[in-house]
Amino acid sequence: MFPRLLLPVAATLAVCAPALAAPQVSADIAPVQSIVAAVMTGGGAPQLIVPPGVSEHTYALRPSEAGALEAADLVVWVGPRLTPWLADPIAALAGDATILTLTEATGLRLLDVREGGPFEPHAHGAEDHAEDHGSDHDHDHDHDHDEPGHAADHDHRSSAGPDPHVWLDPQNAAAIADAVAVKLAEIDPENAALYAANAAAFAAEMEALSIELEARLAPLRGRAFFVFHDAYHYFEERFALPAAGSIALNDAEAPRAARVAEIRERLAREDVVCVFAEPQFEPKLIATVIEGAPIRTGALDPLGAGLEPGPGLYPALMRGLADGLAACLDPKS
Repeated sequence: MFPRLLLPVAATLAVCAPALAAPQVSADIAPVQSIVAAVMTGGGAPQLIVPPGVSEHTYALRPSEAGALEAADLVVWVGPRLTPWLADPIAALAGDATILTLTEATGLRLLDVREGGPFEPHAHGAEDHAEDHGSDHDHDHDHDHDEPGHAADHDHRSSAGPDPHVWLDPQNAAAIADAVAVKLAEIDPENAALYAANAAAFAAEMEALSIELEARLAPLRGRAFFVFHDAYHYFEERFALPAAGSIALNDAEAPRAARVAEIRERLAREDVVCVFAEPQFEPKLIATVIEGAPIRTGALDPLGAGLEPGPGLYPALMRGLADGLAACLDPKS
C-alpha cells in the first residue's frame, strides 16, 4: 500500500518543482541595467542599484540594494571612475559574485576624459585617443572578455584615464551586451544559447538605432552648445556632434564663481546656441550662467530619469538625447 501511495506523491513533487532559478544579477545604473535586461529576456531580470533620477556619483546604497548585491551571481557596473562609492560595497557584499567592470571589458571603444571645461577642437580626437577593442566584431561570443592585462593596455591615453560614460554609444552598448552574454553563459550554461541570441538581436537593434540617430542629428552639426557636465563624449564622437564645453569641471562638483565667469565670457564671444541642463543637477546654475545672453536652454538626460527601467529604457534614452538636442539646436524648432 505504502509504495503505491508514495509514488504518485513523488511524481507530483517532481512536476511541481521549479526550474533552476535564473542567475541573480545586479547592475549599477539604469542604462546598464536596461542592456543586461535585454540580454536576459526570457530568462530573468536584473536588479538595479542606482534608481533613475538621482546622481550616480553621490548615491547612498539602501538596504534592499545591498541585499541584492549580496545575493548576486553577477554584478555589472561601469567601474570606480563613475561610482567610486560602490567599489567597497561590491567588495564587501558580492565577494562570491562574478564582477564585470565595463571600463575594463574588451570590445568597448574607450575615450579619454577631457580635461578643462572648454573642449578645444581636436584636443582629444577619436583617431588618436580612442580604444576600439573589437567593437565591430560579429558578436559570435567566442572571445574572452576578461583578457589579462587589458586595463594596462591604455598607456597612451591621458593620466586622467578613460571617460566612464561608455554606454552613450550604441556600438558600445552592443559590446556590453556581448560581454554580459558571455558572463551569463559561464554562470548559467543551460541558457547560453538564449543569452547569445538576445545579444545578437540587441546588436542588430543598435545598428538600426545608430542609423536612425545619425539621420536625426546630421542637420544639427555646426551648432555650438554647452552641456552641464562632460557626460556625452561617446555620443558626440559617434555622431560627430561635439559640444563646445561643459559648465561643471567634473561629474560631482558644481563650478566655482571664477569658473562661471570664464564660461560667461566664452559664451559671449562664441556663437553658442544652447546650454543643456540635466535632471540630476540643480537647474538654477544654468540661469546664472546665461543671464542676459541670447542663448536657449534645453535638457539632456544621460541616465533615463523618468523612464521605466527595463529593456526598453536604453533605446528610449538614446532617442531622448537626440530629441533634446534637436529641440534646442534645430533653428526650425
